Amino acid sequence: MSARRPLPRWADILLLPAINLAMAFLISGLVVLMIGENPLYAVQVILYGAFGYGDGVGYTLYYATNFIFTGLAFAIAAHAGLFNIGGNGQAYVAGLGAILVALALDQTHWLITMPLAMIAAGVFGGIWGLIPGYLQAKRGSHVVITTIMFNFIAAALMVYMLNRVLKAPNTMAPESETLDIGGRVPQLREFIPFFGYSPVNLTIVVAIAFLVGAYILIWRTKLGYQLRTLGHNPVASRYAGMSNSKLIMIAMTLSGACAGMVAINEVLGVQNRLVLDFVADAGFVGIAVALIGRNHPIGIGLAAVLFGALYQGGQELQFVIPAVTREMIEVIQALIILFTGAMEGLFRPALERGFVLMSVEQKAEATARATVDSES
Repeated sequence: MSARRPLPRWADILLLPAINLAMAFLISGLVVLMIGENPLYAVQVILYGAFGYGDGVGYTLYYATNFIFTGLAFAIAAHAGLFNIGGNGQAYVAGLGAILVALALDQTHWLITMPLAMIAAGVFGGIWGLIPGYLQAKRGSHVVITTIMFNFIAAALMVYMLNRVLKAPNTMAPESETLDIGGRVPQLREFIPFFGYSPVNLTIVVAIAFLVGAYILIWRTKLGYQLRTLGHNPVASRYAGMSNSKLIMIAMTLSGACAGMVAINEVLGVQNRLVLDFVADAGFVGIAVALIGRNHPIGIGLAAVLFGALYQGGQELQFVIPAVTREMIEVIQALIILFTGAMEGLFRPALERGFVLMSVEQKAEATARATVDSES
């Protein structure tokens, strides 16, 4: 049996995901080739659609903003050993907090409305994450099951709220009143005309700040150390005097609060009102983003941009090459998730053996060099 060693951190975070992505795109190219289209031209169209002009870049960043928040939501829970599948529901319920504050303050300035709406969205999303955390910590209910079920509860709750409580007068659509200018988050095109008519807004700045904050929280604070200890070995954390149940509830609350920021991007930044299904399954995409990014903020940021490019570039691809349908775009996304998630360890053994060989060769070269130096 050949020798293996753990991969260096940079290889685990960057090299292995890059190899997995390359394999996913290779298989995707074969799928495009099977329908008689040029895969290289398809890649060119996707890249142009995502990064070739201002509106495309704006849409890519708009999608990436949501995926950053939901990716961080999954990653924070994952570092504590929890598998949070409830990002959709947590972001959905957070929309209630965001719209209630925005409607109450939409006659003021957005500099007042936005931070208060963020707090409200974080509280609502955090509570929706805390409940499954409490059920696991205190009642033994597995967080995977409860977060899935809470997605359905959130969907039913929002249907009721938008039809019975928050529905705007003089409209048949299940939606809240439209926000005045004071309740809206400014879009970047107001400051940078390059972004054209794309919906990217100042929430992207909040997303970047959350990436930095998540890194500091997880790797530079006592709480982050405790969460990682819980995730690596719950028995050890308990013997070290940590309260596992408390840490589980904290992790799920922080996770839900991160997912809740999707409501700021969508409700205040794009829709300017609360509508049904504004999350658009960003919570599930966030799981793939976190897996590709190895639950590290830098990786999550890059993976979010990747999926944002796939969403925007995929729409461009459907327009330019009609034979490539939306279902095929979803196949490409599924292949990326397959290779970076379910099969992320496919190339790990070969890489580990390769690093062992490199290490042995380096040691042999150093020994030979030292021998030559001593003889001379």
